Amino acid sequence: MSASLALSGLTARLDKLVYHHGGKCLPADQPHAFVYFITIHNGSEHTVTLLGRKWVLTHADGTRQIIEGDKIVGETPRLEPGESFSYNSYHVAGCDAHAQGSFHGVDDLGRPVHVILPAFEMRIPEAPAA
Repeated sequence: MSASLALSGLTARLDKLVYHHGGKCLPADQPHAFVYFITIHNGSEHTVTLLGRKWVLTHADGTRQIIEGDKIVGETPRLEPGESFSYNSYHVAGCDAHAQGSFHGVDDLGRPVHVILPAFEMRIPEAPAA
């Protein structure tokens, strides 16, 4: 199989990151939820079909979590030139985390393509002083 191409004009960005303390609805060891909003934009000259994603989360406690699989929130978006796909998802954690992500697929010529989401930090807000 040929190497994946970083198609010029295919971009991914973090639009918004929201912190949520889930309280009793989250596990006691992971009471912090980070909701992220992402947009993937096809500014290339080729139609792109996104087939999956891979995330590497490095937690402040030294643990690492790799999440990869088919589809993006259950979808395989097909983006014509100029189109975008936006979605939101979340990650629960017990401590701060550093996130790195990428999405992969194929273009209209059948070439494997990928786009990297710039890394971002998920920081638990400090508790206000009493």
